[in-house]
Amino acid sequence: MYTAMRLNENTQLIGKNIILVPYESKHVLKYHKWMQSAELQKLTASEPLTLEQEYEMQRTWRRDEDKCTFLILCRKTYETTGDEIKALVGDTNLFLHPKEESGEKLAEIEIMIAEPEMRGKGFGWESVLLMLKYGLKYLNIQKFVAKIGEDNTKSIRMFQKIQFEEVARSKVFHEVTLDRYVTEEWLKWLDKQALLIIETYDKN
Repeated sequence: MYTAMRLNENTQLIGKNIILVPYESKHVLKYHKWMQSAELQKLTASEPLTLEQEYEMQRTWRRDEDKCTFLILCRKTYETTGDEIKALVGDTNLFLHPKEESGEKLAEIEIMIAEPEMRGKGFGWESVLLMLKYGLKYLNIQKFVAKIGEDNTKSIRMFQKIQFEEVARSKVFHEVTLDRYVTEEWLKWLDKQALLIIETYDKN
């Protein structure tokens, strides 16, 4: 058992331009507003939820041992204002799967930059790198998978730059599957791409 969400419920990940924090109830209103966007619903293959359902989803994620969820803060905005809600730009997740027949631990990674004006600034890139490094160090993941809508070419290219390789295309779900096995060479490459600082998260 991974105990993923419970592991990261008091953890924040700090990078050069972003901070990843656990999904708390205080974030739900803004997250719910994001997910009313038809564009984001399409990109994330999500159905719109009521606000009550969104709060329940947040509570479920807190209890779920097979998911690791962080919300993405713009570090500059947060350090300037001290306001997490103003600094929120998106979220990133690891969905943990049972070991494969080979015994490898597998995680599916997702990324969403919800604020349109914050796209193209490298936040998605850095968020994915930090999540990969966190999954490697604390969850002992040996293989990562990304499933991306076939129209989301920017995200596909980003994962390819992180050395994921396309392994399948689904005509039914209109998505591309890419994966990346962990190797010593790739670990060295990751370490050169982003600095990961892990601190205790202050919920107040």
